Amino acid sequence: MSWNVTTGLDNDQLDGLVARVHQALVEDADRAASPGRMWSLGLYRSVVLVLFLLRQNPVQEVAAELFGISRATVSRRWTALLPVVEKALAGHVPDPAEASAGRIVLIDGTLVTTWDWTSEGTTMFSGKHRDTGFNVQVAATLAGDLAAVSAPVPGSRHDMHAWRQSHFPEVFPDREGIGDLGYLGSGLLTARRKPPGRKRSEADKAFNQSIGKLRAAVERAIAHLKDWKVLATRYRGPLTAFPLVTKTVTALAFYKNGW
Repeated sequence: MSWNVTTGLDNDQLDGLVARVHQALVEDADRAASPGRMWSLGLYRSVVLVLFLLRQNPVQEVAAELFGISRATVSRRWTALLPVVEKALAGHVPDPAEASAGRIVLIDGTLVTTWDWTSEGTTMFSGKHRDTGFNVQVAATLAGDLAAVSAPVPGSRHDMHAWRQSHFPEVFPDREGIGDLGYLGSGLLTARRKPPGRKRSEADKAFNQSIGKLRAAVERAIAHLKDWKVLATRYRGPLTAFPLVTKTVTALAFYKNGW
């Protein structure tokens, strides 16, 4: 049976990932000693289940019905295997400087919506988007190839703050970078603001249009990253687990694209 639509990976990629997860479990004495009933679904289908949750973001009750298991079993598989999948694919996430070598870097932020309003006392509400979530920074090349994804910060933080909190300023110091007006003062090339009380000049309009055309590539990269629906539709899991979800999806995106 092909799981391409369910998992986002082709059969060879899925087989390779399952083999790596199996090896990671064997090498982890504690996990390898888990009770046999933990794997009653089978390791292959358990990995498929985790990828299905990331790719399609269904409620766990739906996943339980489709896989013929209980909702509690879905939760256990997710908790046990998500960090193993991330660990198994971590080597496919390139060094951002390597991925962008000799290229112009495009930067943009995206809001991943969540079910909760606060995280450790910090509001998750984004005034820009009028919704709650995490701000995730994404770097891409002019060809639309993903270069890096930052750790998430609360959605109340604007792109400039998220940029400074990310590792991007350190890993892209010598790259020419392009961002939108939210990155004014960051050192990135941005569009030109409208002068107070005056209209934009034709030169500024032409410049801004050219910047917008170039930035379309990072928007495509974000759209492809959000093919993993856990980042595109409302995230319902514990907010403390979201950084791991982001790292896992990032690793899967690079793995899928052959890194």
